[in-house]
Amino acid sequence: MGERIVVGMSGGVDSSVAAALLVEQGFDVVGVTMRVWPWREPAEPERRFGACCGTEAVDDARRVARTLGIPYYVLDMEAEFGRAVVARFVDEYRAGRTPVPCVACNSDLKFGSLLARARAWDAVAVATGHYARVARDPATGRWLLLRAADARKDQTDFLWPLDQAQLAAARFPVGALTKAEVRSRARRLGLVTADKPESQEICFVPGDDYRGFLRERDPGIFRPGPIVDRAGREVGRHTGVAGYTIGQRRGLGLATGRPLYVVDLDGARDTVVVGAPEDLERTRLHARPANFIACAPPAEPLRVEAKIRHKHAPAPATVRALADGGAEVVFDEPQRAVTPGQSVVFYRGEVVVGGGVIEDPGRLTPSVVA
Repeated sequence: MGERIVVGMSGGVDSSVAAALLVEQGFDVVGVTMRVWPWREPAEPERRFGACCGTEAVDDARRVARTLGIPYYVLDMEAEFGRAVVARFVDEYRAGRTPVPCVACNSDLKFGSLLARARAWDAVAVATGHYARVARDPATGRWLLLRAADARKDQTDFLWPLDQAQLAAARFPVGALTKAEVRSRARRLGLVTADKPESQEICFVPGDDYRGFLRERDPGIFRPGPIVDRAGREVGRHTGVAGYTIGQRRGLGLATGRPLYVVDLDGARDTVVVGAPEDLERTRLHARPANFIACAPPAEPLRVEAKIRHKHAPAPATVRALADGGAEVVFDEPQRAVTPGQSVVFYRGEVVVGGGVIEDPGRLTPSVVA
């Protein structure tokens, strides 16, 4: 039997096939599901945690493990998930930012806490069903994060915080396959998850109602306040900055006779700022923290393609490392709705150069690395 690898099994087809591929390759595979939801789920379906965190997912993962003939465990990681993901999610919305919880879950739990437990079981790596690839640069010896073969399913923008030690112990078995190939393999193996629909929701938010989730966690997060224009004139009232996001037009309740969009959110002052469509355009942003994967933080400006949200087409830009551990990104052409809290990820071809968390592009002017 080969080296031991722990596979994070979400109960979906991707992680199921990831485990199957490793079994085929002769590894000693152990399947685990991280239990990050309350053990006693509410009876009402609409109040349960999402599809990748519920009891049905555990049942499916267990059935797949049984089919593959591998041991399977459910790990209680509710407290860790609450600290690393849920609390941060609430704090970010309270501050007027729009977070990406999957990023923290990947870096702090899957390739953080779970990897530490895997090593205690003498495992050499943790594998997941992410669409991404890892390779080692023969020239520098650095571990590289590469785009998935299936560009439509690529998930590297959720993995940019992984450091060299984490990447060395990361396995993404389905990263070289298309989604169609993954489902085909699952059917061929008779896996119960072969035709299971994909979940697009935030796994810990019941019914994808993030506002309801935030209200339940912290009722005070939705404090009413003014909606102001770029000149600071009040043009309306809002019900809490956590209920808005950059680029939003609908649901503002404004009757100004012209289209207005949310262009800024100030959680400290409970203020929503609106402006014209052109006010959403930005050519520059700052990100903090930033993580450079393919190289050390560059002392000189580096040409990249930068992606500012999951569905955004990477755009030509220049990135510079900052003395405070962040990065400055300057786009060749203005980009619409640069949103604090989201990830900006830097690419050169198929290689992920690095990434960072977007900060307000209009407020920060940190010094640049000399």
